[in-house]
Amino acid sequence: MRVMAIDYGDARTGVAVSDAAGLLAGYTTVIPSRDPARAAAEIARIAAERQAEELVLGFPRNMDGTEGPRAELYRAFAALVEERAGMPVRLWDERRTTIEAHQILHAAGKREKAHKKNVDAVAASLILEGYLAFRARNP
Repeated sequence: MRVMAIDYGDARTGVAVSDAAGLLAGYTTVIPSRDPARAAAEIARIAAERQAEELVLGFPRNMDGTEGPRAELYRAFAALVEERAGMPVRLWDERRTTIEAHQILHAAGKREKAHKKNVDAVAASLILEGYLAFRARNP
């Protein structure tokens, strides 16, 4: 089962899609848009094109597990994506994914200025990897 993970952001949204078996992260991209409706439409297009069967949206939580201040915004975006893509969106804890994405890019020798272009796709890959690992442990 192909899974698509989404790292929603104000200016850019990262997307990562698994392989057909749902075991490994594969395709990644960044959607540059400040318009949630446009980002949701592009996510729906990519989901159809890549034949995603499940959508997972990174969801902001505080370090203590409570919902973060942007939780309602993300719930509204998930509803918009569900409407456009015609399939449910699972909310998935995204704590520390952006921080880890920056660390990965730094370790790969990318300059800080170059992080903007890739950090959302890397964060989406981390969300996807975490979700795929959870699915493997809980079939």
